[in-house]
Amino acid sequence: MTTEAPLNRRIVLAQRPIGSPTAADFRLEEVPLPELADGQVLLRTLYLSIDPYMRARMSDAPSYAQPVAIDAVMVGATVCRVEASRSSSLAVGDVVLSMNGWQDYAAVSTKGLMKIDASLAPPSYSLGVLGMTGFTAYVGLLDIGQAKEGDTVLVSAATGAVGGTVGQIAKLKGCRAVGIAGGDDKCEYAVNTLGYDACINHYDEDFAEQLAAACPNGVDVYFENVGGNPLMAAIPLLNVGARVALCGIIAWLNGPAPGPIDTAPQIMRALLNKRASVQGFVITDHYATRHADFRRDMSQWVKEGKIHYREDVIEGLERAPFALMGLLRGDNFGKVVVRVEKTEAT
Repeated sequence: MTTEAPLNRRIVLAQRPIGSPTAADFRLEEVPLPELADGQVLLRTLYLSIDPYMRARMSDAPSYAQPVAIDAVMVGATVCRVEASRSSSLAVGDVVLSMNGWQDYAAVSTKGLMKIDASLAPPSYSLGVLGMTGFTAYVGLLDIGQAKEGDTVLVSAATGAVGGTVGQIAKLKGCRAVGIAGGDDKCEYAVNTLGYDACINHYDEDFAEQLAAACPNGVDVYFENVGGNPLMAAIPLLNVGARVALCGIIAWLNGPAPGPIDTAPQIMRALLNKRASVQGFVITDHYATRHADFRRDMSQWVKEGKIHYREDVIEGLERAPFALMGLLRGDNFGKVVVRVEKTEAT
């Protein structure tokens, strides 16, 4: 009796989306497992991170990173278990952080892999609060936003993977933290669990008026994850010398916002009058200089219970496209991860 060799399921980009992605833009394939070369390990994906940047990588428009090619595996960070090893640096059973993308298995060099200490926190945290999203919050607030004690920090997508951490770091640094979120339940969570001083639901008809009332002394640091209406409501509140950390514009990732009104003059006039600075940043530029500091500080904050973290877990690799579509709509509550394989380790 022979045991049939496992196949590698993978999700590839079938076509470039026009507007919001649909299921037709992806294709699930089954291919043989990759062969292992000297110095490589065979990784089995346990968790897959779902992040807004993936929508930009589906497009072939000019960007800071190469687009995913048609028929290529969708890009993404993963937590994986070593299934087989032809390397002296990693053993079978080790759990690592990798960039395998949307697939069950990958044969890769050990260069660039980071071994995960499962005793510190659940392994999936390395995709979120202890990983790229936590690092983005840390650098964006402290380095780009230059937040200091006494500042008012305004955060859009305040309960998201990045925003939820930004607000908590702001409070740890002695700032007043005001959040913007999409729903009363998210706003309640932002205040009651994450410790925001206030959080405003951007779906409310009087959203702009509520936001102004929540920031009576203006805004010193605006951490921008969204664009759209939150940005337009925040701009008039900026203080002289305010800093805008431009992390993302998820409201506009699927294409131009509808409507004929050109908001650029309004935005540019306000930035000029307030002598405000706006700096876009890509977190991969900061690993060499700041990642060690982040790991030290965030690990300690998590260990001491000073940082709260929430995951929105989607079951099954085949659900990854729907997880991304939901994230782009704002359906998620917390950091979105796909649990690819259920094991005792996860």
